[in-house]
Amino acid sequence: MALRTALFLVIAALGWDGCSSRTNGPTPAPRTGPWRMALDLNGQELPFLFDLEHDSAWRLLVHNGEERITVDDLTLRADSIRVRMPLFDSEFRGRVLNDSTITGHWHNYLKGPDYRIAFTARAGRAQRFEHDGEPVADLSGQWRTHFSHGTPEAYDALGLFTQHDGQLTGTFGTETGDYRFLEGVVDGDSLKLSCFDGSHAFLFKAQLRHDSLIGRYWSGTHWQEPWIAVRDPQFHLRDPDSLTFLKEGHDMVDFRFPGLDGGTVSPKDARFAGKVLMVQVMGSWCPNCVDETLLLDELYAKHNANGLEVIAIAFEKYEDEARSIAALKHFRDRLQVKYPIVYAGNANKEVASAKLPFLDHVMSYPTCIFIDRKGKVRRIRTGFYGPGPGEHYTHYKRNLERFLQDLLAEQPQAS
Repeated sequence: MALRTALFLVIAALGWDGCSSRTNGPTPAPRTGPWRMALDLNGQELPFLFDLEHDSAWRLLVHNGEERITVDDLTLRADSIRVRMPLFDSEFRGRVLNDSTITGHWHNYLKGPDYRIAFTARAGRAQRFEHDGEPVADLSGQWRTHFSHGTPEAYDALGLFTQHDGQLTGTFGTETGDYRFLEGVVDGDSLKLSCFDGSHAFLFKAQLRHDSLIGRYWSGTHWQEPWIAVRDPQFHLRDPDSLTFLKEGHDMVDFRFPGLDGGTVSPKDARFAGKVLMVQVMGSWCPNCVDETLLLDELYAKHNANGLEVIAIAFEKYEDEARSIAALKHFRDRLQVKYPIVYAGNANKEVASAKLPFLDHVMSYPTCIFIDRKGKVRRIRTGFYGPGPGEHYTHYKRNLERFLQDLLAEQPQAS
């Protein structure tokens, strides 16, 4: 009996993450206002800033350059805190040590049930990166960048930076998308940039050596690689409209997949006849897909009455179909997506290629197929650059608007 009582008392004292709760009085609530969090990437610190707010409920506001991510699923229980990210299957689980210090782990379940990264968060106004050196150069502009030189994983990218005094923002654009909103500093001859959005945990460091940036990139604790960049305003990646195409013998897009609320959806359905159709290949786990979805939904709301339709074909990370459907419904409802989303299977490029046999391959999530009123494919866009690259996003959005207006002005095929 005494042993059972002792075990009960031990279990009752445990909080989330198996850490013991204090018994010497109530834990003060974390203070509201600015905070700085640092993720421990095996000895490398990935910092980001957030605001903690409280009125009728608790909220976080995560900062990445111009991006602000509102996180409203936050629970405090005694000295334990749990923060669920809004779109992606990840959360913070930690302990409130006092009103200005929280420690614990960030869990990213899309990487597996045991994937977690330790964090420490401290209240108070602070710099994202500590720095005290005057910048030796202005890194603003376009940089030709190469990752993992000499390996099978090597790829080119476009470094796009804007510097004001020692503060640096920007992104890296690749042929499959961009690295979203990066924020950091130029400290002497060193570059430091980071991003955290609930899916990505990115850290970039480099040193300026003559005319080159020589650095390293960390993605969470599971990946790191070297990179090198030189300033080159003329450098361009391959045209994203040239990377994916229809297989020989195919001139149209044909599929039928289950919708999220029952039934099936196909471009051959009567509702799409004679319409301009965008088919988006995506996944709810993909941050670049979030950016593209927001744009496509805006265009759909603007041009649907004139004959524009959109179908999203989703490939998900979960093996379980019910869990995948639930994730897609959450994605749809959170972003208030107004066009249909269908579920096609697991987010594996081989699976996607088998499910979409009219494409030569699926190189990137997202990929967008543009189909005219006669059912002919007019364009296939691989990857997506969101607002992070600034003028590149603005330029693409402006050109896409003109392209859609031209398609909508065409006459449908006579019955």
